[in-house]
Amino acid sequence: MIIELMRGGRKYSVDLGKGVDCSSTLGDPKREPAAWYVDPVSIQPVRMGDWIGSVAEGGSVNFFEVKLNPHGNGTHTECYGHIDKQQQKVGDLMQEHHGWLYFQRLPMRQEGEDLLLKLEDLKIPEEGLPSFVALAADGLAFPKNFSNTNPPYFEAELCRYLAEAGVSHLLTNLPSVDREEDGGALAAHRAFWQYPKAIRKQATITELAHFPDELMEGIYFVNLQLAPLHNDAAPSRPVFYPIIKE
Repeated sequence: MIIELMRGGRKYSVDLGKGVDCSSTLGDPKREPAAWYVDPVSIQPVRMGDWIGSVAEGGSVNFFEVKLNPHGNGTHTECYGHIDKQQQKVGDLMQEHHGWLYFQRLPMRQEGEDLLLKLEDLKIPEEGLPSFVALAADGLAFPKNFSNTNPPYFEAELCRYLAEAGVSHLLTNLPSVDREEDGGALAAHRAFWQYPKAIRKQATITELAHFPDELMEGIYFVNLQLAPLHNDAAPSRPVFYPIIKE
């Protein structure tokens, strides 16, 4: 299905039949990254007395329960409730699920023992940054267990710039925009949400996304779908739709 959309006074055609799924797959070890020392996703049949919710084990139906941690078990989208004592719910705050997206791969810059994604490597598209921006750590393995590995992270200046440029939704393949162990500073989260002085309440951060190697840098139309989970973070599924070249 081809649709026509406007951006910067110019009309673009988008192919909704060629979406690129940029999420992980919960419960599939081959497509499930991990972070924050959580156990892998557990999907097990319910057992009640002699009854079991597994056809393969003699049950009449498959009736499985799922145990997961949104922050540690795969692609998820979080709101500022992640760092606020009220723990606001991402589904209540996120109002924008479709829009233009800019995708770029950034090198991981060495600073001491750390690898950082830095503002100096960000390229600004001709028409400026749209509401959605996806920044990938170039060359990062997928899937990967990031726990206790001091993974790459964003310098706070990059997140501050994105916020000031009007970017509402930041997506990345990293487990966090901040350092794994930072003493609770959470400088990049705070900079992007402008927390606590001028909180951007509808802004979101999506982490542990998966950007296939064949995904080209540039502008896309995006649909960022959230699981209806009443929590500060929820499993999510960003789908990138390519622009048809004229």
